[in-house]
Amino acid sequence: MLPESQKQIKLASRPHGKPESKDFQYEEISVPEPGDKEVLLKTIYLSVDPYMRGRMSNAKSYVEPFKVGEPLHGGVISKVVKSNSGLFKEGEFVIGMLPWQEYSLASEKEVRRVDPSIAPLSSYLGILGMTGLTAYFGLLDIGQPKKGETVVISGAAGAVGSAAGQIAKIQGAKVVGIAGSDEKVEYLINTLGFDKAINYKTCGNIRDALKEACPDGIDVYFENVGGEIGDAALSLLNKFARVPVCGAISAYNNTEPDIGNRVQGILIKSSALMKGFVVNDYADRFKEGASQLGKWLAEGKLTYEETITEGFENVPEAFLGLFNGNNLGKQLVKVSKIE
Repeated sequence: MLPESQKQIKLASRPHGKPESKDFQYEEISVPEPGDKEVLLKTIYLSVDPYMRGRMSNAKSYVEPFKVGEPLHGGVISKVVKSNSGLFKEGEFVIGMLPWQEYSLASEKEVRRVDPSIAPLSSYLGILGMTGLTAYFGLLDIGQPKKGETVVISGAAGAVGSAAGQIAKIQGAKVVGIAGSDEKVEYLINTLGFDKAINYKTCGNIRDALKEACPDGIDVYFENVGGEIGDAALSLLNKFARVPVCGAISAYNNTEPDIGNRVQGILIKSSALMKGFVVNDYADRFKEGASQLGKWLAEGKLTYEETITEGFENVPEAFLGLFNGNNLGKQLVKVSKIE
């Protein structure tokens, strides 16, 4: 028996600096009925991701901003509870970009089926989803690590960074990770097989720590953080180094423009390539990436960690925790039980 009403989370206001609880608003809305070629979905897992901070601002970017007074949305794993589509049956599980609410209505073209017998449902939002694909294409297409080269990953204990580092190890590279706690450093070395890892909060001078960890310089720098960490890594680039720029979380909550080193001289002297990207740049190759990630996962060459927060009421808290480094691996919210 389906409920008549459900909870939804809207963007109440655009944050100035770091988002706060007051920027989110809970609303009680009705549970809709599916129309022709539509499905009614019950939210199981909901993904919160750093890029969503940019969408909370009314600034031009690679994706349209969230609108004040309307629900936020992102990657969601759901169960089909009612179907007026010939493509989906009740009881099947699907993934899509859906609103932050307990039940969602979607057309049959907005979602795709996922199989929990192949991999845990949550993994389709992480290692087998957009975060895994981001690491795969950013590292292999732009970074192109070669055997014996030194690869440095910032934000290395996050969902993208941890995957990128493992893929670099599969390619035979020496991998150095940068993270924000001793627990994460231990995880990177002992669980993921990184060669070295640095706690940027306790290492003192980050450039000196990186220089010691990378005595032969840096061939590939996978950028997730920016700021002083990025400046330090760029100063140690080798000739013909490659820098995939995936994110710059250190600046996402800045209220003034981010100011740092000028990179032009560094890039010229090192003949380095520095390229920004978003995962949708590779949309026509998603099948290739997902297939290879799944193969490595099945072979035990890839592992992953998830930080799962329970309860729909804790979605904003889980999102805000991303900017404090609370998560190890992929941050998810489990909204309802898998039945």
